[in-house]
Amino acid sequence: MTLRWVALASLVVNVVLVFTGGAVRLTGSGLGCPTWPKCTNSSYVTTSAMGYHGVIEFSNRIFGVLVGILVVVAVLLALLQPVRDRRQIGWSVAMLMTIPAQAVVGGITVLTKLNPWVVACHFLFSMVIIVVAYRMWLATREPGGPVRWLISAPVRALNWLLLVVTAVVLAAGTVVTGSGPHAGDATAHRTGLDPGMVAQLHADLVMLLIGLSVAWCFALWAIGAPRQTRRAGVVLVGVELAQGVIGFVQYFTHLPSLLVAVHLIGACAVWLAALRTQSAGRVREPEAAAEAVPAPTLPAAASAR
Repeated sequence: MTLRWVALASLVVNVVLVFTGGAVRLTGSGLGCPTWPKCTNSSYVTTSAMGYHGVIEFSNRIFGVLVGILVVVAVLLALLQPVRDRRQIGWSVAMLMTIPAQAVVGGITVLTKLNPWVVACHFLFSMVIIVVAYRMWLATREPGGPVRWLISAPVRALNWLLLVVTAVVLAAGTVVTGSGPHAGDATAHRTGLDPGMVAQLHADLVMLLIGLSVAWCFALWAIGAPRQTRRAGVVLVGVELAQGVIGFVQYFTHLPSLLVAVHLIGACAVWLAALRTQSAGRVREPEAAAEAVPAPTLPAAASAR
């Protein structure tokens, strides 16, 4: 139970980290700590000379440290379970490996003075981390046995297409961001692409995604899929529609920072809802006791001493 809560906390904090990263950009604090791994050339923490921009950027780095602590705790708890679960150990270690990788990408973002394409990679890698954190959380909630699918192979294929298009929509969103006004710093470069053109492309991809999601929902009803699977599809469509409304409003109101921040959280919500559609389409059978991996124990004689 403790591991489950730690895994959930890691997932939540990773989403919060995306939000704080957006706050860094929206407040123009992207170079509040102008170097990496130090905040300034002479200090690992922000200084009064860096002002509130330094506080905001350094706070985002602190959240990254918090994620790292939670992941280390998750790995230790997975290893110390009375009966070890290979999936829990595997996903927790995978989470641990993403921490230094994301830190390096963040460092490159700073050292390249917020190159918009590197910033985009920084965000998209956060989406990968959310996948790993989500799968780790699932591993603490499900039995460790084989998967039993609740939907047919063609419907599963449509669901995979849905996930791919969701990822493409997120990637297109980063291009829109990299072409718009919120650069993170007054000196940061933009992609040079026409903001209206890339925003239209992003909107077209969103419409495609919503259409695929609705089609997937109809397919679920057609095959008589379980209620939990159909509910996941309806939730996805609802989240997509809400995110689409926010996107249109922010575009026609000239990208106010507050709405952009809400849209950023909405992107995480869409991604998680899409991931949920896949996990809701299958169940795991209980694992046979013989297949469990017991944690090492001391011999009776040794434990008596």
